[in-house]
Amino acid sequence: MIKIRLAHLSLALAAIGFVAASPTAYAAETVRAEIGGPLQAAQNMMKSGNAKGALGELRKLDNVGGKTPNENYLIERVRAAAASSAGDYDAAAKSFETLLASGKLSASESANFSQGLVGIYMRAREFGKANAAIQKALSKGDDPKLRAYLIQNYVSMGNTGEAMKLLKADLARGTPQEDQLKMLANLQNMTGDKSGYVATIEKLAAHYPQPTYWADLLNRVTGKKEFSSRLNIDVLRLKMAQNLIKKPSDYMELSQLVLRDGAAGEAVRIIEKGYKAGILGVGADAPRHQRLKDLADKTLADNAKNAATLEATLTKAKDNDGLVNLGYALVQAGQADKGLKMMETAIKAGELKRPDDAKLRLGEAYAAAGKKQQAVATLKTVGGQDGTAELARYWIMAINRPMA
Repeated sequence: MIKIRLAHLSLALAAIGFVAASPTAYAAETVRAEIGGPLQAAQNMMKSGNAKGALGELRKLDNVGGKTPNENYLIERVRAAAASSAGDYDAAAKSFETLLASGKLSASESANFSQGLVGIYMRAREFGKANAAIQKALSKGDDPKLRAYLIQNYVSMGNTGEAMKLLKADLARGTPQEDQLKMLANLQNMTGDKSGYVATIEKLAAHYPQPTYWADLLNRVTGKKEFSSRLNIDVLRLKMAQNLIKKPSDYMELSQLVLRDGAAGEAVRIIEKGYKAGILGVGADAPRHQRLKDLADKTLADNAKNAATLEATLTKAKDNDGLVNLGYALVQAGQADKGLKMMETAIKAGELKRPDDAKLRLGEAYAAAGKKQQAVATLKTVGGQDGTAELARYWIMAINRPMA
């Protein structure tokens, strides 16, 4: 379940001017001493955190006769703050309703009080009243926050159908907001819409590339029964590109996998990044890290000496899979033009064991060489049911965002 940072309607009512001011600050009219004294005492109690005591003080005023509209208004403003702070939602709601009907609130105050009343109803789980208050406020003018609270309220009521309907209408208004997408993902998760959930997480990762969204997507790919373990190297590469690799063991695994496939230049850069980040070269395994670093440096030097001979051998044997791997290694070793041409030629020639794997690696190589347009165009051609298509799509998302 994704955590939604949807701001709750705050009942810290000092934020909308209840507690800090003195009673006479709310209006030019004066109040009688028998009204002003208890009001001031109630406010002092509020400042010291004694909301229940403040409510008790205000009850003394209920029996005072002949109160003017202004005096009633001031009493209810203080009572609204005291009742809300004390958790007496019935009393708070009545005060809010009275204040909203008083005609003394400015337009901005009226909007704030309307939201406050919704918050009280929601805290009290009076969902019907909350909905009515939200709809009434929205009839006076659109407010994205209130629309969000209405959706949240329907979720709390268990009416996921209406919540989904309203949320999709909101999303159709323009660029999706992060909280909207997170709420949609939660609703899809609640209703068992797995494909919809993944599509929404993809949108979150594309628009708001947080590590948690990327981790969720990649974990779902690797967790599919159709996923092939041979693609672990591509998953780790994508994690590295999105700065998701934080463990020495992951750095070691990826370095060893790319060395296995002949991409020593890539291994050198991965290891250097691990050292620079303070993840490798420290702790009890520091000697192992150093041995791997030495191996990567030596392998890169050896590969440079033997590249021409290996290319000739692979070409003579018409080993296009081998040429794709060699081309990728050359790109990672700094010979992008030669390596990319080799990969393109080998893929065009065909007779590959796994054509989608080859195109996925070509897309990754284009990305490594800084050729974004070619990378995206190539990755769009990748199919496969074992994870290649998903990884290609996620590489496109990563390419279209700043890479780590």
